[in-house]
Amino acid sequence: MGNPRRQLVLNAFFQRFGHHPTAWRHPSQKDDGVPRLSWWVQAARMAEEAKFDAFFLADFVGRAPDQLEEASRNGQNYQFEPLTLMSAIAASTRHVGLVVTVNTNFSEPYAVARALSSLDHISGGRVGWNVVSSLSDAASKSFGLPHTRGHGERYERAAEFVEVAKALWDSWDDDAFQRPNRESGRFFEPASAHPVRHRGEHFAIEAVLDVPRPIQGHPVFVQAGNSDTGRDFAASIAEMTYCSAQSLSVAQEYYADVKRRAAQRGRDPDHVKITPGLSVVVAESDGAAQDRFDDLQNAIDFRHGVRVAGVDLSGYPLDGPLPDLPESENGKGRFRQMVELARRENLTIRQLVLRFSVSRGHLQVIGSPKTVADRIEEWFVERGADGFNVVPPLLPSGFVDFARLVVPELQRRGLFRREYTGSTLREHLGLPRPATRRAR
Repeated sequence: MGNPRRQLVLNAFFQRFGHHPTAWRHPSQKDDGVPRLSWWVQAARMAEEAKFDAFFLADFVGRAPDQLEEASRNGQNYQFEPLTLMSAIAASTRHVGLVVTVNTNFSEPYAVARALSSLDHISGGRVGWNVVSSLSDAASKSFGLPHTRGHGERYERAAEFVEVAKALWDSWDDDAFQRPNRESGRFFEPASAHPVRHRGEHFAIEAVLDVPRPIQGHPVFVQAGNSDTGRDFAASIAEMTYCSAQSLSVAQEYYADVKRRAAQRGRDPDHVKITPGLSVVVAESDGAAQDRFDDLQNAIDFRHGVRVAGVDLSGYPLDGPLPDLPESENGKGRFRQMVELARRENLTIRQLVLRFSVSRGHLQVIGSPKTVADRIEEWFVERGADGFNVVPPLLPSGFVDFARLVVPELQRRGLFRREYTGSTLREHLGLPRPATRRAR
């Protein structure tokens, strides 16, 4: 296929035991369910040793008190709050980017801008913000919100939230605090401050941030969204997108569409990195990898009912077709992908769970290092992706295998770095550092 000039992006997306629903029950798991800082620090260090661009922490907010029986069979959640955890990881790593999820429904721009600027300084300029606007009923109730905002309203609020945060980061010149004048007694020059006076649909503030401008100017903006509204949002603000696609043609359509929309907004399409999810199981041979995956699949327990896209399907035959379902307010794009797959391939509910829910709609590759690297290279060269968000079904062993077997193969092909050449996440990704609004 040849070696393209652009560099592959690789991000590591970890959950405590892995992304497969049965991962927490696998015989290799020996720990209890209490989160441990040492585990997460070691995970981030593994990503750094493999020269990954970023280590990504998701956040699934809100637990429904009336669904504890169902929740008790899910070992994927109940993890640390990501901003707190990432501060500890920042102090224990040197190079890998740190992408943290912050939901725009549950905070205010000032608090988020302050926290992310602090983390960018603590980490030496390695922070990315995964801007999330999803809002479940359980999350609304957990935060005491009077109602669940609609899909469009949430994106509108998120767009304004990001603009206010940018203004707050730009409320100081880059060098505002670099020359305190001890003789005159002036810690900074007032002219270096640019107060934010914002009156909008969702926020009204007057402030200057009480933290210096981030080392990167702004954190790298990351966003996940497959719906039409999500694509517009990505084209407007995202510098890296997490998306889902199970075929190259679907990935190419998303890739071209988001890049086109970005160009229409006057942005450089190369400054939007498209990184679909990659659910990967690798071993020395294709057969050995398939055996490992089958061990996980065979452990899926259908005895206690099935939920698909948040809908309880226990009343329907497991080996019957997917019924017509109301479209979810969260994850509209992925919901449509799931339904389309079920209809196109005439899948039963059981088959759909095994095909789509297990991989969460991501590209699934099971095989030898060559098999996995071939698929990665194909999607990269054929413009289905700028890189991948690696989501191993079983952790930590699944990532150890990927780093040990696949990364060297990608390096041998000239697709992926052998050493870090920059110090910030923007430098890893080849993204420009935004100038202050005053400079612009």
